[in-house]
Amino acid sequence: MQLNSSLAAVVTGGSSGLGRASAVALAAAGLKVAIFDLNEEAGEAVAAEIGATFCKVDIMSEESVLAGFEKARAANGQERVLVHCAMVAGGGKTVGWDKENNCFKRAPTAGFEKGMLGIAVASYRIASIAALGMAGADPLNEDGERGSIILTSSAASQDGQIGQVAYGSGKGAVNSMVLPMARDLMDLGIRVNAIVPGIFATPPMLMVKERAPAIYAGLEAAVPFPRRLGKPDEFASLVLELARNTYFNGQCLRLDGAIRMQPK
Repeated sequence: MQLNSSLAAVVTGGSSGLGRASAVALAAAGLKVAIFDLNEEAGEAVAAEIGATFCKVDIMSEESVLAGFEKARAANGQERVLVHCAMVAGGGKTVGWDKENNCFKRAPTAGFEKGMLGIAVASYRIASIAALGMAGADPLNEDGERGSIILTSSAASQDGQIGQVAYGSGKGAVNSMVLPMARDLMDLGIRVNAIVPGIFATPPMLMVKERAPAIYAGLEAAVPFPRRLGKPDEFASLVLELARNTYFNGQCLRLDGAIRMQPK
């Protein structure tokens, strides 16, 4: 796919972190970008900075997502690139010790359900709605390509740590979604891939650096090479390559400096 001003993109979670870096990179490549996010103030600020369209979207709501796509398409036309970074996660150790009540307790099923809904189900929701729109668009090249869907997984999908049952399961479901979805959409010329990032210097991690520098330094030291956290721009660089390179399809690509997460 040739990235230029004739194309539109949608980026979820585009107000900060990996989503923001992706939106900035796509806009710099000339695409008309729509940012989906719940954070209206931050999202509008990023949109103003890069000339994008902001859509206040709750990825947990089908109606909100559909309204977001309607607004984005009215402003920019049918998106040909989708980058899904937003998520809602649950957490908790499967069974742990409750010090207050002096007994074992389990993480509530509702927390696990929240993780699956906010990661796996939301990823399907966003991707399938984008695919439906792409399916009716004209091919972009001699391969018959109509669009590129890029999901965000996590190293926790393969190296889930203590307390990450819900998060790791949700991200693992994203990995398992990629190939069958790519096969579902192959006759439509729509590609599906996922980036599997390790630990990146996003706003939550920068808060750790500020409040607990020793913990942050330990995280950096855990990365084989380079011995630092990933830069959001490095994630965005891979987004651009996955969008450009038509032969990338059905792949889950780790981007992690060769880290393999320990139990905790």
